Amino acid sequence: MTTIDGEVAAGFEPVREAFAANFSQHGDIGAAVCVYQYGRPVVDLWGGIADPETGRPWTRDTLQLVYSATKGATATAALMLAEGGTLDLDAPVAKYWPEFATNGKADIPVRWLLSHQAGLIALDQPVPLNEALAWHPMAAALAGQRPLWTPGTAHGYHGRTWGWLVGEVIRRVSGQTPGRFFADEIAAPLGLDFFIGLPADQRDRVSRMVYQRPAVDLTTVPAASIPEGLRELVAAWRDPNSFSNRAYAVTDPAEINFDSPEVQAAELPASNGIATARALARMYAALIGEVDGVRLLAPESLESATKEQAGGKDQVMLIPSRFSSGYMLPTETNPMIGPLSFGHTGRGGSLGFADREHGVAFGYVMNNIIGGADDTRAASLAEAVRRSLV
Repeated sequence: MTTIDGEVAAGFEPVREAFAANFSQHGDIGAAVCVYQYGRPVVDLWGGIADPETGRPWTRDTLQLVYSATKGATATAALMLAEGGTLDLDAPVAKYWPEFATNGKADIPVRWLLSHQAGLIALDQPVPLNEALAWHPMAAALAGQRPLWTPGTAHGYHGRTWGWLVGEVIRRVSGQTPGRFFADEIAAPLGLDFFIGLPADQRDRVSRMVYQRPAVDLTTVPAASIPEGLRELVAAWRDPNSFSNRAYAVTDPAEINFDSPEVQAAELPASNGIATARALARMYAALIGEVDGVRLLAPESLESATKEQAGGKDQVMLIPSRFSSGYMLPTETNPMIGPLSFGHTGRGGSLGFADREHGVAFGYVMNNIIGGADDTRAASLAEAVRRSLV
C-alpha cells in the first residue's frame, strides 16, 4: 500500500480517501494534491514514486510537468497585463504584433487567441523542433499562417500553438518572455514552485513520466465495431489531415519528448509548465482572494476573465468545450466543483482550478499519464472536495 504523506484539515478527509484510492484502484504511481480554501491550505498530500526507473520517492517538493494545465498560468499573465492597462483583449493582435496582420488576420482580437477562436490550430509547414524551442521561428510561422476557419465563427482547441500565440503577445507587450513574466510577476510574489522554462538547478526535482497505452487502440478496430458516439472522433484520429491530428503536429518531428532537459528548459507556455500541486492550487487561490497578502486579479477583472467566450462543439476535440478568456469552464466531462469554477486540465490527468462560489482552489499533478474517458483520478478528487464542502 502506498504511503500518503501530508496534512488534511478536519472535514476534508474524503480527499485523502480519494487520493489513496487513486493509487490502489486507478493507476497513480506518484502524485500530489493540494486544496486551498479562502486563501489557506486545507489539503496538502503526496505519495508514491517520482522515478520508477530509480525508485526515487515522491516528496513534498517533487516537481511535475503539467502539460496544458500550463495554459491557466499563461492566461493569468495575459489577464494581469490587461488589468494593468497595457493590453486590451479586444484590440487586434496586430496592434501589438504587426507581423501578425497577414492572411486575413488583421482584425483578430487578442481575446480570440485566448479563447481558441482564431483558427490557428496548425501550420501548413511544421517548424523544426529545435527552432520551435528557440521561440522566434515558431512565432514568425504563426504570424504568416492563414487561419483554418473564419476567425470568430467557431472554436477549436489550440493545443500547441496557443502558447506561442498568447506568449508572443505577452512578450511584445511586457518586453519579457512569457516564462520570465510569469516568474517575476506571479511565481515570485507567491513563492510558487512553478516554472515555464525550468532552471537547470531544478532538474533533479522533476518526476519521470510514465505513459499508459490504451487497452484497445480504437484506430485499429473495424469501423462497424466502434460505438456510434465515438465514430467521428476515431475517424479523425485515423485521418492525418484532420484538425484533431494537425493541432499536435506543428513541429518536426511532431512528437515532443517532454522528459528531455532541452524541452523542459524551453518556454512552451501552452504545455511545459513544471510545478507542484501546491503551486497550482496557490496560484488559483490568489486569483479568487488574497494569499499571504497577494491577489493576482481584482474581483471585477476576474469576473470579466471568467465569462464564457466560446462554447459548443470543439473543432479539434470534437466534443463540447467551453472557454473564457484563457480558462476552461465546467462541462459535463470536467465539472470541477460547480458552475462558478474555472481552470485548466493537462494531458494525462493534471488539473488546476478555482471555484468562486466556495472560495476553493485545487491542484493535482501526477506522473502516470493516462487521460481519456477512463481516467477518473482528477474528477474523483474534485468530487471529494465537493463532498467535503457540504
